[in-house]
Amino acid sequence: MSLMLRSHDRPLERSTSPGRSWTVGILLAAAAAASLYPPPQFRFHQMNEMSNTAEPGASARPKTSTRIVACTSLPDVEGKSITTAFVHFPPNAFTPEHQHPGSVTAYVLDGTIRSRLAGESTGTYAAGETWFEPPGAIHLFAENASSTKTADLLAIFIADDNCGPLTIFR
Repeated sequence: MSLMLRSHDRPLERSTSPGRSWTVGILLAAAAAASLYPPPQFRFHQMNEMSNTAEPGASARPKTSTRIVACTSLPDVEGKSITTAFVHFPPNAFTPEHQHPGSVTAYVLDGTIRSRLAGESTGTYAAGETWFEPPGAIHLFAENASSTKTADLLAIFIADDNCGPLTIFR
């Protein structure tokens, strides 16, 4: 099950429940990291390795690229870390089926991204919108909705405390 928050749906409410605290904390971390969002002339992208996919023509489409911004152990959650990554989608870029070893919150910084988790409909997310992927969810694809403009997102991962691989292609 994914969770999508849109800025116009409703304001965040104060809550003392641990689940809401984590959500608010992750969103605050995303906002802080977004303030570090590099202008285009300073972007550096490390290309992801891609697997074979059943999506027709996917291998001919541009690849997304990822740059780790930070990885820090969570002192109050033994064995877990939080990793922030900047993901760049060139025009028409496509990421094939994959999954992540932990929870992920994605925040779109620029452009429009289409994304689909197994068992759910495809979502289209514009700058300022976010979605959540629970641990082990099958992410069927993510793609830039535009064939002429780039798109960027900030991904916040909560995973095992080794800052290891964040994406596992199937």
